[in-house]
Amino acid sequence: MEVIGAGLPRTGTLSLKAALEQLGFGPCYHMFEIYDHLDLIDRWLPGVPDGPAGWERVFAGYRSTLDWPASFFWREQAAAFPQAKVILTVRDASRWYASFRTMIRLRAAAMVQDDPTESTRAFQASFARIQPLLARIAHQTFGSTGPIPEWLPGEDQAVAIFERHTAAVRQDLPADRLLVFDVRQGWEPLCAFLGVARPAGGFPRLNDVDALKHRFGRLEAGRP
Repeated sequence: MEVIGAGLPRTGTLSLKAALEQLGFGPCYHMFEIYDHLDLIDRWLPGVPDGPAGWERVFAGYRSTLDWPASFFWREQAAAFPQAKVILTVRDASRWYASFRTMIRLRAAAMVQDDPTESTRAFQASFARIQPLLARIAHQTFGSTGPIPEWLPGEDQAVAIFERHTAAVRQDLPADRLLVFDVRQGWEPLCAFLGVARPAGGFPRLNDVDALKHRFGRLEAGRP
């Protein structure tokens, strides 16, 4: 493990995943890896890993991690992989909240359909195995015990949680191990932090809401 993501979802993690893989720090473990490789769920069962060996098993074959469920355990990963650098993705907090709310509502709607296809039912059954972990992560992050998407608090409370999270990561990690990164900054700070050359071409600009719509659209059409 070389790079650990500590940012919350909807902070540019899909764009950063593409960037890290382009720079040679892939494959990158992201929620979309679980969507596309449901067998990865088995690595989280029966419970959260304990100690370096457990985290090595969960992320075997990956050189970087981003997004939930991985990023929720940034402290544990930082301890398990002491040589890895940490990237905290950030963005305007109000825009983050609006984007996060859109994403969870889309995900909730996609997982509950009146007449799902066989592919969708198979996906739902497999993905249900990791739902308790994701619910725990959401509830511990936002202090709510309601079902998806009702567990997301109002904007003021969520923004305060976002800002506390950013402050906690900054406080807990030494400055030389941490990059606080807004993907709008592009290649320069990322490449300087990782000690690699800046590649030709623009920084990846991906939208995980659009990608999520595409992913579930394929399921609805019967194409896993």
